[in-house]
Amino acid sequence: MSHSLSLLDDLHRRGLIAQSSDAAALSAHLEQGPRTLYCGFDPTAGSLHIGHLVPLLMLRRFSLAGHRVVALVGGATGMIGDPSFKAGERSLNEAGTVQTWSNELSAQIRRLLNTGHDAVNEANVRLVNNAEWMHGMEVLPFLRDIGKHFSVNAMIARESVRQRLARPEQGISFTEFSYSLLQSYDYVMLNRQYDCTLQIGGNDQWGNITSGIDLTRRLNGRQVFGLTLPLITKADGTKFGKTESGTVWLDAARTSPYAFYQFWLNTSDDDVYRLLRYYSFIELEDIAALEASDRQRAGKPEAQRVLARELTRLVHGEQALAAAERISQALFSGEFNGLSVEEFAQLEQDGIPMTRIEATAATEPPSLSGLLKQAALASSLRQARELIGSGAIAVNGAPVSADTLTLPRLHRRYLILRRGKKQFHLLRFEDELVRDGA
Repeated sequence: MSHSLSLLDDLHRRGLIAQSSDAAALSAHLEQGPRTLYCGFDPTAGSLHIGHLVPLLMLRRFSLAGHRVVALVGGATGMIGDPSFKAGERSLNEAGTVQTWSNELSAQIRRLLNTGHDAVNEANVRLVNNAEWMHGMEVLPFLRDIGKHFSVNAMIARESVRQRLARPEQGISFTEFSYSLLQSYDYVMLNRQYDCTLQIGGNDQWGNITSGIDLTRRLNGRQVFGLTLPLITKADGTKFGKTESGTVWLDAARTSPYAFYQFWLNTSDDDVYRLLRYYSFIELEDIAALEASDRQRAGKPEAQRVLARELTRLVHGEQALAAAERISQALFSGEFNGLSVEEFAQLEQDGIPMTRIEATAATEPPSLSGLLKQAALASSLRQARELIGSGAIAVNGAPVSADTLTLPRLHRRYLILRRGKKQFHLLRFEDELVRDGA
């Protein structure tokens, strides 16, 4: 952030503020000294995904500006699930599952808020779980002391609830209807325990946040604030963050660093500079300079590579970024000998199409033409042999001109077949050679 800009000015210029309560008072409040803010993350899976990155990075921006941040894991609210703008009721998860997911999210959040060359001061980062004050809470005191402050009329008028009520076949249960009370009580408790005076969240959380502001005022007699981030969409208006294979996770076991890197690398020209403002810590002036440079550049813009590098480094670290770039370069150049077993595992996970080849010592070794057919790079053995004869096939990057049974494997188990320039297929062998030697 430029030293000439206040934090809020920088956030506005990046397009990161959708709504805020009492904007003038919030600005003055933040300028008077370090403040404490929070954002909540419910454990609906064992990993966060890139939809969580903008609020996570928002906490990081505040911390780097000298404020104290609280990441709240919803070990209690995750037992219910936020109904905001969901088409139907969530499936309830077992308590043990929610606990496991809470632990996994906590470790992930802690790492993401304390990583990189600009690591925030750990003393300014706190991780809490609302199960600390929710579990064991008695229902009658909650309804009497908390529920009496909520108007059902106002809750029904909320857009997220109205949408559910407009679907008679779905409706909304009392369980999910009560979620707003629980989230509001989180704000009350965080204000009491940690002097938290600002809640941030996605724009779909505005109703829950304003309820928490009101309840904190009523129960604690304190003025507190709320700020929401915009819904991230593509230039064509469609939702951002999904691929053909599904969600882009922050856990390397779910989405490999290579696939994560490729996701950002494939960002459209219409979106990339806006996403650099949202997701990166690059100064706004430098993003503008990059955009101007790309307009003058012949060929592919540089912005996508910058975005992919920044985000992969931030989420997965420098070594994972280097591995993702090595894999990308190998697929571009056709030189695979330098890839490690771990990097082949990323390709196997979600890099390129993959087939496992099971065999024993008694099994006749498969021919190249047979492998091409098995990998669906050829529709028949005849077509496979024609492709080989025409020089259209490469094995581990090396062109081949004759059908053969002798195929050099990488790390004793991998072959990469290529048809033409862009059709790749990874073969993983499970046979005696691997079991005896790998």
